[in-house]
Amino acid sequence: MFVGVGITFVFTSPIPTHQGMATVCPAWCQSCLFVQCGITRAAFRLHFCAVLLHICATAFVAFCLLFVLCRCGGTVGAIFTCPLEVIKTRLQSSKLAFRTVYYPQVQLGTISGEGMVRPTSVSPGLFSVLKSILEKEGPRSLFRGLGPNLVGVAPSRAVYFACYSKAKEQFNSMFVPNSNIVHICSAGSAAFITNSLMNPIWMVKTRMQLERKVRGSKPMNALQCARYVYQTEGVRGFYRGLTASYAGISETIICFAIYESLKKHLKEVQLPPSSNGTERTSTSFFGLMVAAAVSKGCASCIAYPHEVIRTRLREEGTKYKAFLQTARLVAREEGYLAFYRGLFAQLIRQIPNTAIVLSTYELIVYLLEDHTK
Repeated sequence: MFVGVGITFVFTSPIPTHQGMATVCPAWCQSCLFVQCGITRAAFRLHFCAVLLHICATAFVAFCLLFVLCRCGGTVGAIFTCPLEVIKTRLQSSKLAFRTVYYPQVQLGTISGEGMVRPTSVSPGLFSVLKSILEKEGPRSLFRGLGPNLVGVAPSRAVYFACYSKAKEQFNSMFVPNSNIVHICSAGSAAFITNSLMNPIWMVKTRMQLERKVRGSKPMNALQCARYVYQTEGVRGFYRGLTASYAGISETIICFAIYESLKKHLKEVQLPPSSNGTERTSTSFFGLMVAAAVSKGCASCIAYPHEVIRTRLREEGTKYKAFLQTARLVAREEGYLAFYRGLFAQLIRQIPNTAIVLSTYELIVYLLEDHTK
């Protein structure tokens, strides 16, 4: 489309004359070799179109290459971390089976001081849920929701980075260019648009992960799950938990704010010069990976409660209807620790991925800048 618009513009717009441009820009006389050599307008237009097509083709190839790389990386990451995500979702669910533990307690105020036994409900851990899934449902249940996850990985990242770059251009004109406020506002805007567009896919993925089937029974696939959601809840059913996703934008903002601060601090720390620049470069990228891991870990710990609320809102046939109402119910009935169920699985799954993604991004930027120089 852009190529066609460029070609139409070239063939319909008039070519400025050598004398006219010389009065506006004297550098035109030195740089415009085509006019000085007496090349016709048709030849100039043909040459310009060839250059435009070459630029567009090169940019398209580069975009396809980056898209394929992101697709492959996202696919591999989604496959390897899918069991952890299923366990995390089960731990966040309200249908989690608690186990009863009996604690001995001394009954005060009696002469004999006899003890009594007080039953207490304890949430199972990561390995307990893993063992339960393997015994009752089979190993294949650990990969439930993998289909929607693979479908949504590449589009979500493409939408996010496209919106991020466009928002960054707009905010650079409003604030100090490339400042922390620009990165934060751009990340928040991109996350808002991405969550709005991709929520139906993540809704189907969560429903599939929460479905419990006995070993040997056939669970619903992605299309059957989407059809069931549409028949029972309508179009609005695909957007359940969207308010919690909007609240989760704070995690992205916190992560970028901490990461940019740590990266700025790393740049201020001057390493001693070495004979080989490879050692210093590798040390810098290792520091960026550590900064990404620390920022993601802090952001996940601070903003994790929205994950539990989002999973509760996406459950089928539950009492959870709105964001604040769900938060009040969970806090009153299960305590504040319930907001952090599955946090350990989330940290194991997200921190390495974020460290690799952000360090790879910095590496690509570094190589492009070095190639430009």
